[in-house]
Amino acid sequence: MQRAARNAPVLAAAVDGLHRMAMADEPQRASRILLNLAAFVIIVAGIRAASGLLVPFLFSAFLAILFATPMGWLQRKRVPKPLAVVLVVLIILAVGSIIGTLVGTSLVDFTRAIPRYEARLRAQQGALVAWLQSLTWLQSLNVEVSNELLLQYLDASQLFGLFGTLITSLGQVLTNGALILITMVFILLEMSGFPAKILAAFGETEAGFARSNFAEMANSIRSYLGLKTLISLATGVGVTVWLTILGVDFPVLWGLLAFVLNFVPNIGSFIAAIPAVLLALIQFGPGRMLLVALGYLVVNIVMANLVEPRVMGRGVGLSTLVVFVSLVFWGWVLGPIGMLLSVPLTVMFRIALATDPGTRWVAVLLGSERGSEVGI
Repeated sequence: MQRAARNAPVLAAAVDGLHRMAMADEPQRASRILLNLAAFVIIVAGIRAASGLLVPFLFSAFLAILFATPMGWLQRKRVPKPLAVVLVVLIILAVGSIIGTLVGTSLVDFTRAIPRYEARLRAQQGALVAWLQSLTWLQSLNVEVSNELLLQYLDASQLFGLFGTLITSLGQVLTNGALILITMVFILLEMSGFPAKILAAFGETEAGFARSNFAEMANSIRSYLGLKTLISLATGVGVTVWLTILGVDFPVLWGLLAFVLNFVPNIGSFIAAIPAVLLALIQFGPGRMLLVALGYLVVNIVMANLVEPRVMGRGVGLSTLVVFVSLVFWGWVLGPIGMLLSVPLTVMFRIALATDPGTRWVAVLLGSERGSEVGI
C-alpha cells in the first residue's frame, strides 16, 4: 500500500504527460488530414485534365495484365518471349478486325436507318397512344398520355443518343489503337524484369513486400477482367441470339453493346437494353417489345444472380455502395470509358491503400462486409 501511494504521483504525472502529448498531436493529425485531402483533390484534377492521355495508357496496362496469362502459357511451352508477344498481338488484331468489320457495317446501316425509324414511329403514334392509355397502372398514377407527349419522350434520335455517345468514346480510344498496342507490347516485354527492378529500387528488405502487393494487385485485376470478359461475352451472345430469333434489326450491334456495357456495374445491363427495346417497339409494336425486354431480363438475371456469383466467387472485395460510387466517380473523372474501368481501378487503389498503415483504414472501409478478402 505504501509503495502504491509513493507511485501514485508518478503515475499521475505519466498520465498527464500522455494527455498533453495527445492534445498536441490533434492539430498535427488535423493538418495531416487536410494535407491529404488537398493532395487528393490535386491528383484527381490532374487525372481529369490528362484523361485523354491516361485512358489509352490504362487500356494498355489492363490489356497487358489480362494477356499476361496466355503469354505465360506460351512461354511455359518454350515459346520465346518476343514470339509469344507477337502471337498475342496477332490474336488481338484478328479478333479486333472481325468485330470491327461486323460492328462497323451494322453501325453505318443503323445510322442511315434512324430517319426511317423516326418516320415509322410517327406513323404508329396513334396505336401507341391507345395502347399506353389502356394500361391500368398508368391510369392509377393519373398519367395523361397524348401524341405530343409521346413524340416528346420517344424521339428516336435522342433515345439513341446515349448509345452514340458511348460508341464515340470507344471510337476515340480505338483511334489510338496503335498507341495502345505498342504500349501493351512494351509492358509485356518489361513485365518479366519487374522483380529485378523492384529489388533494385526498394532493397532486399522491402522488395518481397512490394512484389507480393504488386502480384496481388495484378492477380485480382486479371481474375476480374478475365472472368468478367467471359460472362459479358456469354451475355452478348445470349442477347444476339434472342434478338435474331425475334427478328430485331442489327442484333450483332445490340449484342456488342450488351457485352461492353456489362462491364459497367449496376446500371450497364439496363442501359444496354434501352436501344433494342425501343427498336422492337418501333419495328413490331408493344407485344414484341415486351418479349425483347423479357429476354434481356432473363439473360441478365441468369448471368448476374446465378452464373457470376458462382464463377467469380467472393468477387473483388468491394461493397455494393463502393462499386456504385466508383462508377460515378471514375465516369466523372475519365468519361464513359471510366465507367468500364471503374471496378479494376478501385480494386487497384484499394490494394495500394492497404499497404500503408496510415491509409489502411480507408481500404477497410472500401471493402465488403465479408471482411478481409484482399489482404485486409
